[in-house]
Amino acid sequence: MDFAALLAKEFSLRPQQVQAVIELLDAGNTIPFIARYRKEAHGSLDDQVLRELAERLEYLRNLDKRRQEIEKALADMDVLTDELKDKLSRAQTLAELEDLYRPYRPKRRTRATIAKERGLEPLALWLLLQLPKADPEEEAKKYVDAGKEVPDAEAALAGARDIIAESVSDDAAVRKALRSLLLRQGVIETKAAKEEDSVYSMYYDYSEPVPRMAAHRILAVNRGEREEFLKVSLKIDDELCVREVNQAFVRPGSKAADQVALACADAWERLLFPSLEREIRNELTDRANEQAIRVFSQNLHQLLMQPPIKGKVTLGVDPGFRTGCKLAVVDENGKVLETGVGHFTLPGQEMAKAQSARLIKRMVQQHHVTAIAIGNGTASRESEQFIASLLPDLPGVAYVIVSEAGASVYSASKQAAAEFPDFDVTQRSAVSIARRMQDPLAELVKIDPKAIGVGQYQHDLKQNELTAALDGVVEQCVNAVGVEVSTASAELLSHVAGIGPALAKNIVAFREENGGIPSRAALKKVSKLGPKAFEQCAGFLRVMDSKNPLDATAVHPESYDAAKALLDKLGCPLKDVKGGGVPGIGLKAREYGLEKLARELDLGLPTLNDILSELQKPGRDPRDELPKPVLRTDVLDMKDLTPGMELTGTVRNVIDFGAFVDIGVHQDGLVHISRMADRFIKHPSEVVKVGDVVKVWVVSVDEKKKRIALTMVKDRM
Repeated sequence: MDFAALLAKEFSLRPQQVQAVIELLDAGNTIPFIARYRKEAHGSLDDQVLRELAERLEYLRNLDKRRQEIEKALADMDVLTDELKDKLSRAQTLAELEDLYRPYRPKRRTRATIAKERGLEPLALWLLLQLPKADPEEEAKKYVDAGKEVPDAEAALAGARDIIAESVSDDAAVRKALRSLLLRQGVIETKAAKEEDSVYSMYYDYSEPVPRMAAHRILAVNRGEREEFLKVSLKIDDELCVREVNQAFVRPGSKAADQVALACADAWERLLFPSLEREIRNELTDRANEQAIRVFSQNLHQLLMQPPIKGKVTLGVDPGFRTGCKLAVVDENGKVLETGVGHFTLPGQEMAKAQSARLIKRMVQQHHVTAIAIGNGTASRESEQFIASLLPDLPGVAYVIVSEAGASVYSASKQAAAEFPDFDVTQRSAVSIARRMQDPLAELVKIDPKAIGVGQYQHDLKQNELTAALDGVVEQCVNAVGVEVSTASAELLSHVAGIGPALAKNIVAFREENGGIPSRAALKKVSKLGPKAFEQCAGFLRVMDSKNPLDATAVHPESYDAAKALLDKLGCPLKDVKGGGVPGIGLKAREYGLEKLARELDLGLPTLNDILSELQKPGRDPRDELPKPVLRTDVLDMKDLTPGMELTGTVRNVIDFGAFVDIGVHQDGLVHISRMADRFIKHPSEVVKVGDVVKVWVVSVDEKKKRIALTMVKDRM
């Protein structure tokens, strides 16, 4: 199979581009490396397209492998005809392949196999001829045999119809036509399986056409069925489907045709529909799975790429009730300066609250704290109110609510034990919360992406596919930002292209044994970090204190000579790279002529432009261009909200039917997709993404159910 040609057609690319990607992947190159440092080969395709190409290539290769397995099995059975081989070669999906193999696949004992054992297959074949003057009753008498449990002609005809029905149900063309019909005209119906109220009550008497069934409703229905609250079925006009089968097998005009028609109706009801219903339900689930993973991946990408709040000494607060709130102050670089415990979340405790207030004020003043990060777990509401009450006495200090405190606690306890062996889990989590505000990416990579909670129905999805997709997102984000190799955790390093967990630990061990990593070249001395791994990872690792200024940029070592030659041609000193960037180098390059420079330096234009960009702004962080999180100085409560109130909030999660927005009341409000824009949109991601700061208006508040409805379009109240 010509994979390059097929993928080029599917992705609207040139075959040469796709072939280059295939060769690069087969040579063991990572997606980030290919996207960043091999642009000339593939025409500057981005990470996402490259990942989709790689996934589709894997599917096609698996499909081709299965095709070969089926061909071999059929050849071994001596039933592989040229016509069948041609059909197999043209099959484009696994379902089509399996349909072609279905008639020959070894079967369990069925009504048809029993009928064949009774010698009725010749009768079935005779009926299928549907001869104009055929008399099925007379022909069937020839097969009456009490010893074979065929007592009369009707029993013989019934057995023959069983054989025909199974043959009909195994027909690949019929199955394909019916599958298409069900996908176009089928209806999913759901009924209550029990009388008690539940979150699935809207589906207790519900129906929706298959083509219109949204991913989140498919997943909701599946979960309701699994938890035995719902009965789910697929409905369609049976007569329409039987006619479709008859068109393929029945030739009207004889009594034999009547027998074949009976067999076709039986095939639909007993064999085809139950089988195809399972297939359609599975296909819907797969479709919903893909959509949910896509949304989860987009949300995770935006969450990981939230801009860090740099240059702030931060107080992290891990809220709690009985054991108090753990406190940790970290400096601008995440170094722990002090830890403590405050008791201010339970009613009463006035003396403890006063002591906690003095402790926090002293911490803030002594360490010059300018930001406070509060985890949104247990007691976070009370913690937020207490901290807000102190702010009038703490000029220049603001707070931010950090989501997923529970995940941070878990990650801190598991990952930070080596760094803080004397800290308990809550102390570590307070540190993690503070660092999470300072650099979300560096902390979030310590958490299993599935536990971060920015998707929908993630526990119902195919976990292997979800894990692969989310790992790809983490890898993409980490490599887009780059990693300071001298300070990065092993968890962060493990996501750099070409490294992985084992090499990451070796890098950290090498760093500790040698008092640091002086240069990129020194990485070659790390145990088991060979030439291929160095090639893949070097450009994404930064060594800020290296004597070679290029080590602090995204310029790959393979292009160092070209970068130095470029600086020489344009009369720019290399030392300026370390000083914050070479002033005016872009203008000088354009005046010299970019194409001329590319020829003289033996570089492609994409690589030349990337080098120029890095020399202008070394080690730039793409997150710096995004809107910063909202820092608060006051606190609201749900009872303070009134319809029409205008608020500023931060998007916390984007799902198929809307977005949840943090408006500072410790209960995210929902902006339904119908209230997100003054135009039609197919998906909320067209308008917002996780981390966006948006203006919203309150539509309604239900304090009992803790629900807040918001709108982003003021006149849609």
